[in-house]
Amino acid sequence: MRHNNFNKHVNIGGFKLTTLAASLMLASGSLYADNHDARAIAERLVDEHFQNSTLTREEQIEELVWFAEAAEPFEGMDIQTVAEGLTTHVYESEVLAEAFSELTGINITHNIIGEGDVVDTMQNQMQSGNSIYDGFVNDTDAIGTHIRYGTTINLSNAMENEWADYTLPTLDLDDFIGLQYGTGPDGSLYQLPTQQFANLYWFRYDWFQREDFQEQFRDIYGYDLGVPTNWTAYQDIAEFFSEHVGEIDGTTVYGHMDYGRRDPSLGWRFHDSWLSMAGMGSPGVPSGNPVDDWGIRVNEDSQPVGASVSRGGATNSPASVFAMQKAVDWLRDFAPPEAQGMTFGEAGPVPSQGHIAQQIFWYTAFTADMTDPAVAVTDDEGNPLWRMAPSPTGPYWEEGMKVGYQDVGGWTFFDSTPEDRRTAAWLFAQFTVAKSTSLEKLITGLTPIRESDIFSDQMTEMAPKLGGLVEFYRSPNESNWTPTGTNVPDYPRMAPLWWQNLAPVMSGDMSAQEGLDNLAADMDNTMHRLARANVFETYAPNLNEERDPEYWLNQDGSPKARLDNEMPQGETIPYDEMMEAWMAAGTR
Repeated sequence: MRHNNFNKHVNIGGFKLTTLAASLMLASGSLYADNHDARAIAERLVDEHFQNSTLTREEQIEELVWFAEAAEPFEGMDIQTVAEGLTTHVYESEVLAEAFSELTGINITHNIIGEGDVVDTMQNQMQSGNSIYDGFVNDTDAIGTHIRYGTTINLSNAMENEWADYTLPTLDLDDFIGLQYGTGPDGSLYQLPTQQFANLYWFRYDWFQREDFQEQFRDIYGYDLGVPTNWTAYQDIAEFFSEHVGEIDGTTVYGHMDYGRRDPSLGWRFHDSWLSMAGMGSPGVPSGNPVDDWGIRVNEDSQPVGASVSRGGATNSPASVFAMQKAVDWLRDFAPPEAQGMTFGEAGPVPSQGHIAQQIFWYTAFTADMTDPAVAVTDDEGNPLWRMAPSPTGPYWEEGMKVGYQDVGGWTFFDSTPEDRRTAAWLFAQFTVAKSTSLEKLITGLTPIRESDIFSDQMTEMAPKLGGLVEFYRSPNESNWTPTGTNVPDYPRMAPLWWQNLAPVMSGDMSAQEGLDNLAADMDNTMHRLARANVFETYAPNLNEERDPEYWLNQDGSPKARLDNEMPQGETIPYDEMMEAWMAAGTR
């Protein structure tokens, strides 16, 4: 953990100030004695909205005063930014935008629209050159798009040049836990994180602790009921609760939860690292090198060379086929029948209803909903009856690979936006992630971005109510959950290929191999067309010539040949033992 020293004091103009406050004042060019109005507003905002912070009250006030002074050239402007409808972004829209507008005189409207609409609008702005929004919160899954088209503002360069006077002196980039996900191969930052959440394993801790279930499971499967560390154990536990337990307190229970409706959200289910959880890709964090979590291979110059096994990719490899077939089988055999017709949004709340034993692929963004005392998975005092833990990995997984997916929403800006408007939007973006405001935002939305917030006293106090969320983010293992990486050259064009090709697999109308063959071919064709269109400034696809897939399957690494035994002995670990190991590992 990094420790920032805010206790040293200096004297400026007769005022005894912390070094943080002094740096802010010197950066703005004046003392707060000359800014009574801004200071009064800052004091009230801190007292009314931002009482929780890793900064002292005085440090918060000075940070907010810096925003007021930096924003003076843009006072009176109407700025439009946009994000998807997560609780965190709603908080930014309803609380932070209003506070920033009052503090700076910049009229911010932080629009909340659907995730797909954000991507579509962003793509429109990139391609048309029209300025639709002044700033976007866009998932860093699109980092491969941003580094290639040449229309996304390079934040590293901007902070050293046109934004030098408008970059918060106390932004403290080293304190961000997900900065690497918005960074290109050249080391430049293109997207500044404002929220992140992981997909983890979720289970009913209270059921797993029952001695009768533990004894029954051991008798049937020959090992202990606990947190599964491989897919065999997950399947055994799913079968156990669905077929051997069947009912608890008069309610039918299921050992698995998922969704399968033909819908864009079905794509998230799979390109958000389902195949890599099985072990399809290459070792290397954040996304595997040279083969990433989509199965796309790149050469040493970061140029995509293919997704199909015949080109050295792994999208339709044996590991991917294994993963897809398990998704089909588990949904059919161990989930509620209605899950087949659900979307992501419809399936998300189902575990909170009290009849699901576990879920291998559960987003921590649902944590707040799971802690409501009114739901069936909390006790009378509102304590969670569930826990979250690392998702189990498949038989093709190897040490050094990413373990699962983490969604990171990052502030993103385009050169089509007039410089004064994007600079004003950049100020608001920093306001939403500043240490003065970030801890309150974390407490509201439970999507951490700063290490200092994660290790705060406030999160320590909240931890028992959050089912392992705080422990996960304090663990050094957290960095093994990562978003889509830089291998994907055009996320908006390529992401829809997943649900369009894999929906027939989930419905049983097509085999896993057929669906993945079609997906890999479509990805290759799309990359080939993009390369021929000459739309990229850098890292353009340069596809390998096709050859016998056996050539690639016989090489070391991904794509990997089919294993003789894809379902080895199940393995589990007691949850409390796992948590002790996490905590003993200390800080990242």
